[in-house]
Amino acid sequence: MTRFETAGRESAAGRSPAKGIFITGTDTGVGKTTVAAALARLLHDKGVKVGVMKPVTSGCSLSATGLISNDAELLSWAAGVTVTPEVAPYLLKEPLAPSAAAEIEHVRIEFSRILAAFHQLAEQYDFIIVEGAGGLMVPLSGGLLVADLVKLLMLPLLVVARPDLGTVNHTVLTTFAARQLGIDVRGVVISSYPETPSLAESSAPHLIDSLSGVPLLGRLPRIDSKDDKAVVAALDAWLSAQPETRFLLREIGCE
Repeated sequence: MTRFETAGRESAAGRSPAKGIFITGTDTGVGKTTVAAALARLLHDKGVKVGVMKPVTSGCSLSATGLISNDAELLSWAAGVTVTPEVAPYLLKEPLAPSAAAEIEHVRIEFSRILAAFHQLAEQYDFIIVEGAGGLMVPLSGGLLVADLVKLLMLPLLVVARPDLGTVNHTVLTTFAARQLGIDVRGVVISSYPETPSLAESSAPHLIDSLSGVPLLGRLPRIDSKDDKAVVAALDAWLSAQPETRFLLREIGCE
């Protein structure tokens, strides 16, 4: 048994898995933050006491009070909660893979600290949305990956994919790797799907649905706005109007 597996079992001993979902992307910049925030806002609107977490953020903004995770700020705004150290335990300045940024900034990312923060949130909220960093195989600390964190938190996984050429390969690789690692993959959501898709974009959803081994749970529309909150609000409104959203919520454990 590895050091990670031993620590994970000891940390989880005596606790039931918290209710929530871990959101990863097929790559960086695929829209997982806006998807996570839209789901948080949708649940908040429905009266669910929803918590959010961004365990590790690299490429943070620098303010007068220190580093700020823009992702955690957006998630917290959507959920109607305040950003606390539990919501965003690790803030890194350099826009690099977290393990590389942490090494440069002399920060040691400890999974035990993330797990403790997660359990604190689980005591406060009925459902927790956790957003990862980049994709499933992004290194966080030493040889530990985002996938290891998913397993440690004992959460099911929702994969966010982009709509354009190459997405089928990236999505199938992500879901295959997750399932091989014993992660419960609930489905895939395609973000920023255009109103008039190209040939590649129009064929991708069916191929992802048939080849990934998990259901395609939605195609969220592209919102042309540079205001992240406006994008999230628009996606929230769109999701609220779709009959299929009930299926999405049920699959991720919210209904």
